[in-house]
Amino acid sequence: MANATDGNMGIDFHLPAELKQVVEQAAALRGQSLGDFAVSTLVENAQRIVNDHQVTKLTNRDRDIFLAMLDDKDSQPNDALLASVQSYKDWVKGGEH
Repeated sequence: MANATDGNMGIDFHLPAELKQVVEQAAALRGQSLGDFAVSTLVENAQRIVNDHQVTKLTNRDRDIFLAMLDDKDSQPNDALLASVQSYKDWVKGGEH
């Protein structure tokens, strides 16, 4: 594995022989070396997990309710929303960003 002087960090782990065989087979099916397969699979899954954590998912029902609330011309902002708007305006004026 590459050392830290070239900007890369190494990860060292051990697998039981039967799991290593499965991973080697999967790497071969993708036409990748074991190391390349391990890195690409690890990164793909890490990115998916981070994205899943950061994305808010709505059901169709929730989406419809949300859009209906946005379209409701008679709705008025509640106290919490008004306070948030004021807080944002104060923050922008204060240059605390």
